[in-house]
Amino acid sequence: MGFSIRKTQPDDIPDVVMLIHEFAVFEELSDHCAVTEESLHNAIFGPETTVEGLIALDDDKAIGYALFYPNFSSFSGQRGMYLEDIYINDRYRGSGLGLAMIKEIAKLAASRGFERIDFMVLDWNSPAINFYRKHGAVSNDDETHFKFSDQAFRDLTS
Repeated sequence: MGFSIRKTQPDDIPDVVMLIHEFAVFEELSDHCAVTEESLHNAIFGPETTVEGLIALDDDKAIGYALFYPNFSSFSGQRGMYLEDIYINDRYRGSGLGLAMIKEIAKLAASRGFERIDFMVLDWNSPAINFYRKHGAVSNDDETHFKFSDQAFRDLTS
């Protein structure tokens, strides 16, 4: 098997969308997964985008992806990357690809003077939580994720 990791390219969009749908099934969130090739292409390659991606390949087969973008922590004064998603197909977990992808993101962030990577993990995903902790990640159990979306977001814009 010849594993590789590289920046997402426009031709990778169908494969990444397929992997996002796999990830949604894994997280039991398929009902909420509405991404399309067009919306993902616009997010990564459209004008004024800040979203970036990596794709993991076994020879030419897409087996994982990561999506991330810059963020800022006002209290610490640190710039960083927000890791929106990282997913490795279950047949390839434990192969080192997840850590290799996180290291690529960390190197990219550091090259820009960033100092951290932030992300969320579903509380039931013990293997992921253990993986991140094993590699030095810490959690803020005193914070709760909120969002304005759908009608709530539209109400704010009117």
